[in-house]
Parts: sequence; C-alpha cells; structure tokens
Amino acid sequence: MNIRLACLLQLDEAAPVLAGLSTPIVVAKVNADKYRKLGSKYGVDGFPTLMLFDHGVPSEYTGSRNADLLVQNLKKFVAPDVSVLESDSAIKGFVEAADISFPLFIGFGVDESLIAEYGAKYKKKAWFSIAKDFSEDMMVVYDFDKFPALVSINPKYNEQSVFYGPFEGTFLEDFIRQSLLPLTVPINKETLKLLKDDGRKVVLTILEDESDENSPQLIKVLRSAANANHDLVFGYVGVQQWLEFTDTFDVKSSQLPKIMVWDTKEEYEVVEGSERLEEGDYGSQVSRFLEGYRAGRTIKNKVGRGSPTLLGLNAIYILIFLIAILGALMYFSGQGEEQQRPRRTHED
Repeated sequence: MNIRLACLLQLDEAAPVLAGLSTPIVVAKVNADKYRKLGSKYGVDGFPTLMLFDHGVPSEYTGSRNADLLVQNLKKFVAPDVSVLESDSAIKGFVEAADISFPLFIGFGVDESLIAEYGAKYKKKAWFSIAKDFSEDMMVVYDFDKFPALVSINPKYNEQSVFYGPFEGTFLEDFIRQSLLPLTVPINKETLKLLKDDGRKVVLTILEDESDENSPQLIKVLRSAANANHDLVFGYVGVQQWLEFTDTFDVKSSQLPKIMVWDTKEEYEVVEGSERLEEGDYGSQVSRFLEGYRAGRTIKNKVGRGSPTLLGLNAIYILIFLIAILGALMYFSGQGEEQQRPRRTHED
C-alpha cells in the first residue's frame, strides 16, 4: 500500500469522529494534482499534505497520521485555551475527556488570567483548566492541602505534581514547561523530539535492557534526582530497545549502565571516575556523578556518526545504498559506450 493511500484511509477513519466532536472539525480532500493553483496558493509541494484552517488561517499539520492519534491531536485545536470547571463532576469530566497523550493542568483556586497566556502558548502540548468550585474530596484526590494550587497530571507516565507559587515572574512557566515531560523520560523517537524542544541538557543513562530486573531500582533513583535538579532532564534508554541510538554514544556492554550529560545535539559529557554505575548503591553513585558535573570535572565527547535524529541512522545506510546504485549505473553506461566506439569507427 502506498503512503498516499494509507494516509487517505486513516483520514477517512478519523473524519466521522472529528465531525462528531462538540465543536466539529470538517475534513475535506482536494486533488492538488488537478487543482494545482490551489495547492500553490497554500505552499503545498508534496503529497499527502494535511492543512489546518483555524478561522481561515492555514497551518500545516505535522503530527501523527494514525487515525486515533490524529483525533487526539486535532481535538486540542478546537478546545478552549483554558477550560473553566465549576464542580467536582466537571473536574472529573475534564480529566476523563482528555486523552492520555498530553499532560493536564488544573488550577484549583487559580485566577484564569494567571494561566491564560500559557494555555494559549502550550495549547498543542497540554490541557489547561481552572477549578472555581471544588470539594475537599478533590483536594484529597489530587493531593494538595491549600490553594491556589496548580496540579500537573501526566496520565501516560502516572505522575502528578503540585505548584503553590509564586505565580509571577518565570516561576509559573518554568513549572509548566518542566511538567510537559515526566520526571524520568524513556528515550524513544516520540520523546526525543520533546527533549529537543525542551532545551535543557539531559542526564542520560544507557542500560543494557530497560526490562532487566535491576532497571526499575535505578530508574527510581533517577526520578528522585530529577525532583531535586529541575534544570536538567533525566532520561534513560536500553541498548536492547534502541541500538542505533545508543551506538552513537560509543558504549560497550562492559560499561553499562553508563551515565552522561547530553546537550541533545552533538556533544555529551562524562564525569571522571563516574562513567559507569556499579550494581548496588545507585543513589550514592548518581549523587557523586551530579556533584562532579556541577564541579566541572567532566570530559567532553562528540556524538559519534552524527547526532541521533528522529529519522535514525537508517537514512545514512539508504543514502550509501543509493550512491552505490548510481555508481554502478554510471559504470555500466560507460562500458556500453566503450563497446559502441569500434563499431562506429568501422562504419566510418
């Protein structure tokens, strides 16, 4: 099945669901091969292209084209920047209606004007709401003991945190931005993009296998460290889970688990004497690593074979393969010309 047909089938599957939303989203298809002027008007230079029109303003949709994920992503475009909840049942309904793909923020007793700016700014990445009226039961459920309080919920990773202020300056946005990611991030193609967008450096731990019996204990230690070091993101990845990514950091099985600080681009740093985590007291070892990093006792290295990207390293192999085919074609073309030259001379 070609890509264009697969995309159209997913769009056809999503269309009735999108049309049935409280604020319907209309799906239309245009044959841009036939209506070229229309495609040119909106800068369409490849197919299939999905364009969103919000009050007549076009933008290209670059998210997942899977029908379920397409619905989840597009629901946010028609949702209010900040939902106003006026009862316990409204709070429950808001949480149930939001899918697990995005974090949720509920401001209990928080003035809407305080988070309206961030509701608009981070609309594509999270759900925002304020609860004007709520019972003590809600305080127990969401584990806060005073208000105003902004509760962050990350249902996908089963994490929750509370912010009591201050609600001015950069403190509020820092909390929101940091809560878009879980405390410890499993590195995969989806979260890699989030890490690059976040901008903070990553304390990256490379394991042999994320499902190994010792891995949960280490991840728990990393989560505790993340709670005390909000200027860094803590991530982990298993060699068994993503070999082409871990290979770019020049790791050997005998060196695992390996811990480093990665800038999410071309460079990473290891701390002298703390390159590897020995089985046992992970807490003390991670503390020593962070102490050494803060003190500048690091060795800088370049990410091997280029920075890991969303495309992965397969693109490099494909490129080499194509160059090899091109070279072969040029060679055989030259051989054909050589064979034809004597015949022309003889005919002359």
